[in-house]
Amino acid sequence: MPRPVSLMEGHPMPRKPCPNPPRPPRNGVYLVTAATHQRIALFHDFCAARTASRSFEDPRVLGDANMLAWVLMPDHAHWLIQLGATTPLGICIGRIKSASSREVNGACRRKGCVWAPAFHDHALRADEDVEIAARYVVGNPLRAGLVERIGDYPYWNAVWI
Repeated sequence: MPRPVSLMEGHPMPRKPCPNPPRPPRNGVYLVTAATHQRIALFHDFCAARTASRSFEDPRVLGDANMLAWVLMPDHAHWLIQLGATTPLGICIGRIKSASSREVNGACRRKGCVWAPAFHDHALRADEDVEIAARYVVGNPLRAGLVERIGDYPYWNAVWI
């Protein structure tokens, strides 16, 4: 099949940029941060923190993704997630936020938003060490001055432990 030719010059027309550039593989590892609604320190409350923490590793919520590490701070959470082959990051985070909101509101007899609508994510490059990222995640309570030893903070986990 001949290439299209410009009527003005008789030269082949330049190729148009691809409208749908290739996406990176879905099974990458992402460091995700989600804040509570209006940055309220909701997770100072034991009931809310304990309930939200349980939902972060629920396989029904994660689908084909793996939660590698997480920490729940008073007004935000950090998740280190390795995606599976089928579920995009936005869907995975939406499920985590939705499930934890539903569980927190039910268990603590409250109503209203738990999480802010957006989240921040960073895709780890091939040369970034996943275990270093996990140490960063679980080290947040130390850096925030909430505890002197990470073992004293109850709301975190990592697959390497």
